[in-house]
Amino acid sequence: MSSGVAAAEPDVNSEDYRLPTNIKPKHYDLTIRTDLEKHTFDGFVTVDLDVLKETSTIVLNTSQLKLGEASVYSDALKTEQIQSSTDVNTKTERATITFGSALPIGSKAKLRIGFTGELDTSMAGYYRSKWTEDGKAKYYGLTQFEPTAARKAFPCWDEPLLKATFAVTMISRESTTNLSNMPAISEEVYVPGASADSLSKTPDLAKFLAGLTIGDQSQDKWKITRFDTTPPMSTYIVAWANGEFAYLEDSYTSPLSGKKRPLRIYATKDHIHQAQFALDVKKKSLPLYEQVFDVEYPLPKLDTLVASDFDAAWCYGELGRTTAFLVDPEKAELRAKMKIADTQCHEVAHMWFGNITTMSWWDNLYLNEGNYPEWVSSILPACIAVDVLILEKIWPEWKPESRFVNMHLVRALNQDAQLSSHPIEVECPDANKINQIFDSLSYSKAASVLRMLSSYVGEDRFLKGVSIYLKKHLYANSVTRDLWEGVAESTGIDVPKVMDNWVSKTGFPVISVTETDKGIHVRQDRFLSSGPADPKENETIWTVPLQILSVNGHGEAVIDKDAILDEREKMIPLDTSKPFKLNANTTGLYRVLYTPERLAKTASEAAKENSVFTLNDRMGLVYDTMALSKAGFTKLSSALTLMEILKDEKEFLVRDSIAGNLTNLRGVWFEHDEIREKLGEFARDLFLPVVKRLGFEYSPSDSSDTVALRTLAIGTAVTGKDQGVVEELRGRFKHYLDTGDDSKIPADLVRQIYRVAVRYGGRKEYDAMREIYQKPKTPTASQAAIAAMCSVDDLELAKETLDFMKTQARDQDVIWFIAQLGWNHATRRLMAQYFKDNYWDLYKRFEGNFTLTYLIKMSLGTLSTQRDYDETVEFFKDKDTSKYQLAYQQMLDNIKDRLTVIERSTSDVLQWLQGRK
Repeated sequence: MSSGVAAAEPDVNSEDYRLPTNIKPKHYDLTIRTDLEKHTFDGFVTVDLDVLKETSTIVLNTSQLKLGEASVYSDALKTEQIQSSTDVNTKTERATITFGSALPIGSKAKLRIGFTGELDTSMAGYYRSKWTEDGKAKYYGLTQFEPTAARKAFPCWDEPLLKATFAVTMISRESTTNLSNMPAISEEVYVPGASADSLSKTPDLAKFLAGLTIGDQSQDKWKITRFDTTPPMSTYIVAWANGEFAYLEDSYTSPLSGKKRPLRIYATKDHIHQAQFALDVKKKSLPLYEQVFDVEYPLPKLDTLVASDFDAAWCYGELGRTTAFLVDPEKAELRAKMKIADTQCHEVAHMWFGNITTMSWWDNLYLNEGNYPEWVSSILPACIAVDVLILEKIWPEWKPESRFVNMHLVRALNQDAQLSSHPIEVECPDANKINQIFDSLSYSKAASVLRMLSSYVGEDRFLKGVSIYLKKHLYANSVTRDLWEGVAESTGIDVPKVMDNWVSKTGFPVISVTETDKGIHVRQDRFLSSGPADPKENETIWTVPLQILSVNGHGEAVIDKDAILDEREKMIPLDTSKPFKLNANTTGLYRVLYTPERLAKTASEAAKENSVFTLNDRMGLVYDTMALSKAGFTKLSSALTLMEILKDEKEFLVRDSIAGNLTNLRGVWFEHDEIREKLGEFARDLFLPVVKRLGFEYSPSDSSDTVALRTLAIGTAVTGKDQGVVEELRGRFKHYLDTGDDSKIPADLVRQIYRVAVRYGGRKEYDAMREIYQKPKTPTASQAAIAAMCSVDDLELAKETLDFMKTQARDQDVIWFIAQLGWNHATRRLMAQYFKDNYWDLYKRFEGNFTLTYLIKMSLGTLSTQRDYDETVEFFKDKDTSKYQLAYQQMLDNIKDRLTVIERSTSDVLQWLQGRK
């Protein structure tokens, strides 16, 4: 791993965690009763089984449930048996149920078992979420099963390969709404005696209902909602919810069949008015996905539930947090709309990848998360287009293909450059490991690899291959080779030869380019953020599409898409007297290292008004130069020089790459006041002219690029402590405090204004942020208030923020508090110490969901000294890190990389900054 530092992680045998193959579930009849008043649920499940091997034991998954008596009926034995014993292993989350007589091979059986559980606040399994109406706290129940939490809601075979059909019946208070994957086929209020006819065919349900307490008041009455049977699907896709929901409604017509399907988005009454945009995105994206994949959406409806407390966003009847789906229609922030479009499209894409076709096991997670839907939902953030022509008709200004570079490619390259990285396809023997691989490698690297493949073979042929893959595995499971075979069939290319090392090996290459009289010499080596790789870490040879951009006799850019580097090094004929660049359009998952002389020429060409280098090329140039200089391949000052050369850049996304890299550098030298301040001044000098040109007022006629650039420039000028910009923003918030009128706070400046108000204000502004967080008008306002409360320089106020986070913040928001406090140079050490002091409380609060891994990295990963590194290793020495081992190693690598950059580049950077005019 990254440092040779091993923390306590027990050896795991996959057989100890994977279920036996002697039994296969075919169909679940699942009944769930929800009691929102008592925060409990109970029910029973009847499972139709195929007996593949003779056995007297049935092993299935369960966690945190109290199981009732189990019985099994065998078609072959013609008898029903009651369990002899049940043994529950809490570590492996499995129950072994033993019966007196063995079930014969080849026979069919029916298992019935009851269960009870608690509606807790864990954001995993079946849990509760809180909302407020007229000052009164209310609750609803919802599910989050991915990857291995269905077992917390009902006993089941909780592995993706074991697909089955599901018929869900929900019992709830009469006044609430029940939702599940399929449409409701019946709903009735339960009246003892009067409901006898409808229950005559379901004696198990009748027996269960007989135990209910029925009062005279409406709130005491129960209703029964039966849902249609699902297609075959994995347990993690099953979803349901119960509560007081409102909804918006629309429909779409399938372009493949002409069928009209209803679409709804559900939320609590206080949020539903902000859900229209997400519903609109869903309506537009569904028919286009059908056209892209040539596979019709499989269900008769698609619902989205917007949750106040949610650990992820996904599904077959979609579930997602408020920030992922809600935007104020009267005051919509561009950033929020883009995020909603990305998220909604990604979740719609899961209807095909993950739901219709599912990975066989979690080592192929990227076939869900990184597969084409992540690329489509990033390359086409509205996810309502299949090519540039259609995209240009919808949201051409969003430049989604270029946004992919900023959102995913860079994130993938940064994490995969560390020794703690892992392959896209990684072994996942147990649930602890599965939760950890939902990271930027499963998402962003996988997406980037497939984007690279699509660029190499051509988008149309790639999409045809994806369609072939889907059609061959409808309602089935798949592995990596299945996708490669589909693309190979559509292209005639040996896809495994090109792609296998990108998926099965850790890391990616840096392509070193030197020039000769006849062309260029290219060589590949593994790129590491710590510096040149040792021989033992540099054994992989990737098949690299070089995508060489050159200039023809007419001065036009041409791209050689056939050039491949599939050996350590080679010569390529090329006219180097004209501009050229490898990795045209930044579609490849690799870095390119030029000589200083060529970098200077490339930078000069990139700065031209009509450069042959595209927006993507210029972004890639900025990111590559910074990453290579931080890793010691060249001086870090060369990256700063490149930024200065690009000072007149017009495109927001290039500017954003510059601003983001400068912010990261300030974070590295957060305790070196002179460097930190001078980097801020440099950023201010680059962006203040943009502020003066664009001003502070937003107009409906502004392009999205103008909106984004204005917002970025103002925020960067604030970082550089420009007095004029700071006072302008403070004045706008003061007007709001004095009058209650927020009309002078544009939606796209909410975050910047809130931060400035608190950082340069005092108690009054800080208290205002607490109130905004507790009663936000929009999810954007809530997140902006969190960032503002964490922007303080006053450590006493920072301690109040930590106490507020501990006692009053929603679980899903804790990570945002910690991240913001960790990025604030004034509070970073306070945050790190708080994490150590409160480790066990945080661990117990979040050990069951995805948040835990992010807490580890964000609390400590921004530190930057050898002492920090050593103390962190010492702190975790006696901790069981099995639930976050990957994050732990990545966090250590982050610290090591930062301290190495400081040791290597402090004098260089300081000299360059001091020498600026």
